[in-house]
Amino acid sequence: MINETSSHTLVNPQSGHLAFKIFSFENISCFDHVRRLGYYSMILIYAGKGKLNADLSVYDFHENMLICFSPYQPFMLEANEPVSGFCIHFHPDYFCIYKNQQETSCNGVLFNNIYDAPFVFLQPEEITQLNTIAEGIKLEMTNPGMDQSNMLLSHLKIFLITASRIKLTQKPTATSVLSGDQTPFILQKLKDAIEMHFKSKHTASDYAKLLHISPKALARICKNYFDKTITDLIAERIVIEAKRELYLTGKSVKEIAWELGYEDEHYFSRFFKRNADISPQFYRDRIGFDRAMAS
Repeated sequence: MINETSSHTLVNPQSGHLAFKIFSFENISCFDHVRRLGYYSMILIYAGKGKLNADLSVYDFHENMLICFSPYQPFMLEANEPVSGFCIHFHPDYFCIYKNQQETSCNGVLFNNIYDAPFVFLQPEEITQLNTIAEGIKLEMTNPGMDQSNMLLSHLKIFLITASRIKLTQKPTATSVLSGDQTPFILQKLKDAIEMHFKSKHTASDYAKLLHISPKALARICKNYFDKTITDLIAERIVIEAKRELYLTGKSVKEIAWELGYEDEHYFSRFFKRNADISPQFYRDRIGFDRAMAS
C-alpha cells in the first residue's frame, strides 16, 4: 500500500491552483467537515467504516470502497473508529473528464451521476489493482524526469478507466433489477425524460405528465430508489450541464441560462448558487473555461 506519510502535489504555475495530488491518510480529519473542493476527488478506503454525507443523501461507507466527487460537490465523512486509505485530487485544467470522455468514460459513471451513489464496491483483487496504479503515480511523482506530466496523466487515465469498468460491472440493467416489477422501467423512463427535457421542463409535475403517472406516485418511487426528490434530480442535471458549459465554453452566464430554459439570468444565478453552493461566475473563475477555446 501507499506509504502512510506520503503526500505528493503538483501545482499549476499559471494559476497557483492545485493540479494533482495523491496522499495517504490514517484518520478522516481532512474529511470530517463539509468539503466543497475545487477539483475531482477519489477516496479509496482501506479500513474503517462510518457515514458518508454527499449532497442531500447519507450512505454507509466501509473498507474496500472507492468514493468519488466532482468539483464543489459537498461531502463529509463521519466515523467513530480509525479510517485509512488514500486520496487522489485532480483539477479539471489538469485532466478534463468532459473532453476525455471517449478515453475514460468516467463522466456519468464515477462522476456526475445523479441517479447513483458516489461510490464503487471493490473486491480484494480490485483493491490491489488500483493500489498498483497509485503506486506507479507515487513513484513517478518522486522521480521527476522527462515527460513526467504525460506519464502521470497516463497513470490517472488508467486509474479512471479501471475504476469505471469495475463500477459498470456492478450496475444491473434496468430490466433485471426486479423481475416482474414495473418500477425500474418507470425509473428508466424518468431518466430518459429528464435527459431529453431538462432544458425546457423544470418541475416534477412536468415529468409525471410525460410518464402518465400521478405526481405523488412518481415522487414516492423516486424517493425510494434514489433517496432524492424529482426536483433534486432535475436541479442536479441542470447544474451539471451548466458546469460543463462554464468550463468548456466562453459563453456568458446569460447565454447559458437562456439555453437551459431560464430567461432571467439573475434567477438562474441564484438557482445555481442554491444547488452548487457557489455562483456561476465563481465556478468559472476557479475552474475556468477551456483554454484552447479561449485562446
